Amino acid sequence: MNQAKPRIAITMGDPAGVGPEVSLRALANPGLHEIADLRIFGDPAVLDAAADATGIPRTDRIVDCKAISLDQFEPGTVNAATGKAGFTYVDNAITAAKSGGIDGIVTAPLNKEALHAAGFPYPGHTEIFAEKLASDRFCMMQYSEILSCTFVTVHVGYAEVPKLITTERILETIELTREAFLKIRGSDPKIVVLGLNPHAGEHGLFGDREEERFIEPAVAEALARGWNIEGPIPPDTAFLKKRLAETDCFVCMYHDQGHIPVKALAFDKSVNTTLGLRIPRTSVDHGTALDIAWQGIADPSSMFEAVKLNVKLLGTAPLGQDI
Repeated sequence: MNQAKPRIAITMGDPAGVGPEVSLRALANPGLHEIADLRIFGDPAVLDAAADATGIPRTDRIVDCKAISLDQFEPGTVNAATGKAGFTYVDNAITAAKSGGIDGIVTAPLNKEALHAAGFPYPGHTEIFAEKLASDRFCMMQYSEILSCTFVTVHVGYAEVPKLITTERILETIELTREAFLKIRGSDPKIVVLGLNPHAGEHGLFGDREEERFIEPAVAEALARGWNIEGPIPPDTAFLKKRLAETDCFVCMYHDQGHIPVKALAFDKSVNTTLGLRIPRTSVDHGTALDIAWQGIADPSSMFEAVKLNVKLLGTAPLGQDI
């Protein structure tokens, strides 16, 4: 195992949101410094102002991206300038990682409206990282010790979901899930695959037989490879207590199928990550929270967990260790 602490970039997120606050909280957490060499990719003047407004200690562990000045925005408001700045922090961190200066990246939240207003039409971080790192094999995972989900589709409308579900894509998501959990927990995970339709289609009664045409063949192939997998099962009974206790990760067909239970059961402790990238990327599992920005009351728990998960994905912590 590499004994050196990994170099992890925290991108500051949208300056008008809670990103500066939770980023500063991470830098003020002594436990995180024990496991990682942390730097914030942001703007020093913004971070200093946010520190003064919230009572969080200032930090000098900042990579100055020179993306925005204080007179260009107001905390708690949507602004094209903050959208551009948020994108710049991510872009600079990815560039640093590609050149070998950074080992992993943890992202504070972006505001999609501000991002689009700035001319960056990405649905979210996942798509930015996939494009910048030239990754054609990736998926989103919501991870927590209580409940974890990966997603065959993510930021698309419901009408588009059935057209995007293929046996190949489902199998790819299963494979990425298994690879991630081998790193995180050091053992072969139990994976449960959800159906698309109510009652998992009930033998063609609901939907267009997506379960029989795409999901069942993917599960059959995974079983043939010797993986510990089950499905497709009805989504409405997937997250009952007994099954939660027996399952490492659920493969979901669309965004809300997994995001709703994760946020209901593990909102403060869950982490958003993109699997399949050559540089580990983890993120808080919440938005910019403009209504409470710069007030010193944002919960940093998800940011702390995002740093810990990044370290595990990098393989610099013992397998399965609770850090």
